[in-house]
This record gives sequence, C-alpha cells and structure tokens, in this order.
Amino acid sequence: MSAAIATVAMSVSWGKIRKVVHWSPFIQSFKKKYPWVQIAGHQGSFKAGECGTILKKYCEKEEKALKGFMNDVLRPYIPEYKGIVDKETERYVQMQDLLEEFDNPSVMDCKMGTRTYLEEELKKAKEKTKLRHDLYEKMICIDASAPTEEENEQRAITKPRYMQWREHVSSSATLGFRIEGIKKGEGHSNKKYYKVHDREEVSECFNSFIEGDLDIRDKYVKKLIIIRATMEASQFFKSHEVIGSSLLFVHDKSGKASVWMIDFGKTTPLPEHQLNNHREPWREGENLEDGYLFGLDNMIQVWKDLVTIPSSNTNMRIH
Repeated sequence: MSAAIATVAMSVSWGKIRKVVHWSPFIQSFKKKYPWVQIAGHQGSFKAGECGTILKKYCEKEEKALKGFMNDVLRPYIPEYKGIVDKETERYVQMQDLLEEFDNPSVMDCKMGTRTYLEEELKKAKEKTKLRHDLYEKMICIDASAPTEEENEQRAITKPRYMQWREHVSSSATLGFRIEGIKKGEGHSNKKYYKVHDREEVSECFNSFIEGDLDIRDKYVKKLIIIRATMEASQFFKSHEVIGSSLLFVHDKSGKASVWMIDFGKTTPLPEHQLNNHREPWREGENLEDGYLFGLDNMIQVWKDLVTIPSSNTNMRIH
C-alpha cells in the first residue's frame, strides 16, 4: 500500500472515530485543537494507534490478561492484543479498535460484577483508614443524603465506606452490573446513571439505548447468550478474579451490533487450585467471587423481558 493510499485509509477510519465522545476504553473523541479525552476516568490514558488500533497506558495486569485471553476460548469477544508500544516516554498496551467497522455507532458501557474493587484493595484501605474529603465530595455529588450526620460534620469519609457504598447505590450489588455510560450515534455521551438501581430503570435505559429496535435487542441477546456459554467453558475465566471489567455494546444504523469484554486492569489470577463460578455471593476473606456471571444472567433476562417502545416516549429516570 502506498503512503498516499495508507493516509487516505487512516483518514476515513479516524473520520468515524472523531464524532464519538470517549467515556470507555474504545470510544475516543479527537479534535484537532484538543487532546484525546476519556470521560469516565483514566484521563489521558489513551492515544490514537495506527492501522485500527488504540493505545492504552501500560498496566501489567491488563497486559497479562489480554495475553491469556488470546489463548482462550473467549478470544473472539476480547479486543485483540497487539503488543507493547513505547511512545513519548510512555509505555502503552496496543489493542484492536473495536469501533473501526461501525459508522457513527451507539455505544454502551456496562460495568460487570457485584463489586468493582479487589479484595486486596479493600484490605489495604482498611489497614490505612483515613478520612477523605475528596471521596465525601464524590458521594454528595451522587447523593447528598448519603453521608451520615458524623460524615457531614467531618465533611469526609473513609475509602472503604465509599467503595462499598458506591456498589450499593447503583445496580451493581442488586443486579451484578451497572450502566457506566451511553452514547447514541452523533449525540452527546451521558454518564448520569449513578443511581439507576432497579430492573425497571435499567430496562428503560436499555430501551432508550436501542431506540426501541427489536432487531438490535435480539442481536444483543443472542451475542450475550453465546458469551455466557463461552465464559462457562473458559478455563482462564474460571481461574481469575475478574473485577472492574465491562461489556461494551456497539451498534449502528445499518443494524450491525456486537458485544465485547473490555478493561482488565484488575483481572487477577486466583490462588492455585482455586476456581470461581462467578455466581456465588462474595464473602470477604472466604472467597474471591466477583459476581460476573450473576450479573450477566440478570442482564440477559432484562434484555429478554424488554418491551420496547419508541425512545422519545421513554421517561428515563436518570439521576
């Protein structure tokens, strides 16, 4: 391929991506006068790759997980790992850009599991308990009534308190997943799903995301059922604590739709001879269950039960 042709091809590819506001690892917004931005955390962690790739700041756990998945039955549902890249004094994991084949896609990021923190993170936080004013501010931004009287007086909370409260204020603790953000086509991204808690609210959000399209719903259900069966057969999945990982939903106006597993910065090998079934409740200090399949079971059922109506008539209760 000549340099001129390659430049045109890359221009066409990035033309699709420029219109998308990035709030998950595979949705980045590019503007000539502004840097790459990732809205939902990890600010500045991503850069444009070349030839259909994305660069994410190096994380040893994520790299090991991606390598492991490349030799596992779940490989078709994971962004392809393409090695390590050193760029501008930083090290990055290079991986497949999952949006490359979509035109102005609608995208939804759902964080999976009943908890999004490692047990070791909670243990360390409890060992070094201190009051955090920043976490108090985060809490009241989501729910001003959440702090106790004492916490309001101190205007601070501990990290363990915030970590566990965050799961229970959303649908993570009850359903085993929560919606992190949604972006529809050329519209703006929306991250105000902090307190979407029950099945009905989640269902309303799903319906708005697909704009009442039953064909897209059915494609998502089919894909999720296949992914679940593959997870149940995956030795890699069974032998890891999969925390903070998301399912990325992508579709466009052509009717193309798919789902991938993403974000493995907290995917951790279990102790030797220990396996997770990803459905049992987590018991601190007793097991390392993450509730991933418990969440996927509930998610599939919500999609199946979804009675779609035009999104313009959907009164979404987003807080």
